[in-house]
Amino acid sequence: MRKRKVAVLGATGTVGQRFIGLLQGHPWFEISALTTSDAKAGKRYGDVTPWHWSGEMPANAAGMTLQPTSADLDAEICFSALPADAAEQWEAALAKTGHHVFSNVKTHRMDDDVPLLIAEVNAEHMHALEVQRRKRGWSGSIVTNGNCSAIGFALAAAPLHKTFGIERAVVTTMQALSGAGYPGVASLDALDNVVPFIAEEEEKMQQETKKFLGTWDGKRFVEATFAFSAHCNRVSVRDGHTETVSLTLRGSPSPDAVKSAMRDFRGRPQELKLPTAPEHPIHVRDGRDRPQPILDRDTERGMAAVVGRVREDPAMGIKYVVLTHNTIRGAAGASILNAELLAAEGCLGN
Repeated sequence: MRKRKVAVLGATGTVGQRFIGLLQGHPWFEISALTTSDAKAGKRYGDVTPWHWSGEMPANAAGMTLQPTSADLDAEICFSALPADAAEQWEAALAKTGHHVFSNVKTHRMDDDVPLLIAEVNAEHMHALEVQRRKRGWSGSIVTNGNCSAIGFALAAAPLHKTFGIERAVVTTMQALSGAGYPGVASLDALDNVVPFIAEEEEKMQQETKKFLGTWDGKRFVEATFAFSAHCNRVSVRDGHTETVSLTLRGSPSPDAVKSAMRDFRGRPQELKLPTAPEHPIHVRDGRDRPQPILDRDTERGMAAVVGRVREDPAMGIKYVVLTHNTIRGAAGASILNAELLAAEGCLGN
């Protein structure tokens, strides 16, 4: 695979920084541009960006000059961590000028010709790009990854929906502070507290999950039809979204059958051995007190879902806990894996 030039849009924010960290030393992608607001454009990245992640800021990024986002960026692929209003302005403009945009932003997720991808779960949705390019007259494209909590739920639930079929789902999330960006939730609101509301989060989970677990029929997306309810909460954890899940599955499979379906699950990224793909997308822990964010969020470099406490639910049928790293598997890492998938499948040109 030849090296492709990539840009990180919104590079100074927390997800933009995560993109930069994950792209260091990538065998297929090389950062050629970092974009920011007009106020910071023209300045060195390292001079105006407080680094929020562990370790040092990558030296090559620190020395790069920030650019304003524009439709003529010197990059084939653009990883978007833009604010929603800027994404509305620039993502389609970049696709129109031949860039392949992989977006972490909500703006185009539910468009009827834009793939909302989890690379292992619904890789066939990439074929919607044929309709997208024909309909919009673009030489480039837009592909989105989803809300961080929706990704965590759908990744763990996908083998269950495929093997058995989901009839009903109820999910309660305990979402990390990093999901709110930086500075995010004020410390006096977060410490010693649970905040039982995150704007638009429950709606995103409910809408996006049905697109993730639905199908592409060659002309349109057909959503999954099971009943879904989400309760979303912000908790005082730095990284890692924990979700308690209760499902009604067709055929009432046993906990052991559910565990086996999850452990055996593989997708196209594993078949292709993509650089960012986890060897096992879902890890099932047998310990009675796992998963825990501090112990499990970095499993497979933060790219795997970790499931535990799989057991019978007297009301719904099956229940379990799933944990995903929200800024890696639920954000930047998901976009990078989507880009690797489409590059490997020849959807981005030669």
